[in-house]
Amino acid sequence: MTTVAMSSAAADTAFRHQSSCLHQHHCPSGGLPLKPLPSVQQRCPQGSFHHLLIHQTPSAATAASSSPDRVFNFAAGPATLPENVLLKAQSELYNWNGCGMSGGATTQFAAVPLNLCSPDDVVDYVVTGSWGDKAFKEAAKYCKPKTIWSGKSEKYTKIPTFDALEQTPGAKYLHICANETIHGVEFKDYPKPAGESTLLIADMSSNFCSKPVDVTKFGVIYAGAQKNVGPSGVTIVIIRSDLIGNAQPITPVMLDYKIHADNNSLYNTPPCYGIYMCGLVFEDLIAQGGLSEVEKKNVKKGGILYDAIDGSKGFYRCPVEKSVRSLMNVPFTLAKPELEAEFIKEAAKEKMVQLKGTDRLAA
Repeated sequence: MTTVAMSSAAADTAFRHQSSCLHQHHCPSGGLPLKPLPSVQQRCPQGSFHHLLIHQTPSAATAASSSPDRVFNFAAGPATLPENVLLKAQSELYNWNGCGMSGGATTQFAAVPLNLCSPDDVVDYVVTGSWGDKAFKEAAKYCKPKTIWSGKSEKYTKIPTFDALEQTPGAKYLHICANETIHGVEFKDYPKPAGESTLLIADMSSNFCSKPVDVTKFGVIYAGAQKNVGPSGVTIVIIRSDLIGNAQPITPVMLDYKIHADNNSLYNTPPCYGIYMCGLVFEDLIAQGGLSEVEKKNVKKGGILYDAIDGSKGFYRCPVEKSVRSLMNVPFTLAKPELEAEFIKEAAKEKMVQLKGTDRLAA
């Protein structure tokens, strides 16, 4: 199966759009300083506070070229950054350096239950793809997760209606993966936890900053930067302040949200250059007109691709139910399997790379 990663800036160039299509972010401070970003505390409309934590992994700076021969990278992640961002970073390269350690958004699969649950707490998982399944399996080490819906039997081509979710009374939280990069399904809205004290937790790694999101509906949002925000190496965690400080005793220090909040996300040496690059991307997104404008671009681009697939009379096929098709990742097959290798070969001649999907699509 072939997957077009719509989170890539290459898509804009391929579709002859002049501005970047990928990113937008609600910056709590209203602007982006060109320095390592600390933990940011913001009052939300409902009166609660959220912390923005920056988790780190090592990463290398990416060189940029203004050459017309630039390759269109469609990888799900690390995804392509806007060329104007890369050029600015290139010009300022010698002013920034740094490294750090963490485990990306995948580490949050463990950090979330470790910080929010006791070992006997029950938590609900809606499994709509491979990443949701991985999150569920990791949580089983630290609490008692329950899969209340899984799309595995239908090869992860659907998302359930919310009234079909049989949530567990008293569940500590309800976990979703907002966009599944491998299978190409995306939540267009978010389920409401049934319990008054039940939290909504979301892995937004692959659609973070792609559209407006009301963070007050969530207890925790986490996202790897490499999909839409910057180079790999930075993980963003937005957590409601009253949820900080309840980690299990076995929680490693680098997974303890309180440690990061108390130390302004600087407990260990952060990946300064990666955070700096995120800052450049945020500035670029603001310059584009904000989250709503970026969403419009994503809808337009997605429409171009899906219209081409649906109008090909079966030559191209997308298995995902239309109502939940991702605007970030578009999986499709060709009429004959042997044509897929030819498609990849011909695309490479046009400098379009990383279009091949993953074997996990067949799972």
